[in-house]
Amino acid sequence: MRIEAATYQRVLGDEIRRLRKQRGWTRKELNGRLQSEISLQTLATYELGTRQCSVVRFVEICVALEALPHDLIARVHDRVFADTPLGRVRVDLHAAAADDRPQLMPLRRWAAELLSEQDEVHLDGSALDRLAELCGMDTIELVAHIRAQAE
Repeated sequence: MRIEAATYQRVLGDEIRRLRKQRGWTRKELNGRLQSEISLQTLATYELGTRQCSVVRFVEICVALEALPHDLIARVHDRVFADTPLGRVRVDLHAAAADDRPQLMPLRRWAAELLSEQDEVHLDGSALDRLAELCGMDTIELVAHIRAQAE
């Protein structure tokens, strides 16, 4: 198994940002809850995945977010190494097109359009992020819905 550092950092940053937004906090508010002082720019680069975060700093951020570090890493791992091929999620287009939950309407429309060409597709992290944004939910929630459709 090959680890793509840039992808892992981006997904880790996305998870940190997701937790912060879930709490309804700005970066400044999160920064004020940290044990040590860092700049808002540094915090932004962690969230964007453009800067590596030390393990100690990562744990400090998790404590400030009231999240368990191992849970956050598990979500990152699941997103980066989900399904096959590496880092992609399989979408059953028939199931997605038939799903009538209102929040999944963008997924349903997209799947219905593709059905004439194929039965399933594999989406990478950035495609999942964008589709989750269109559905008004976070990426992990969307992936859970997609996986539940396949069952």
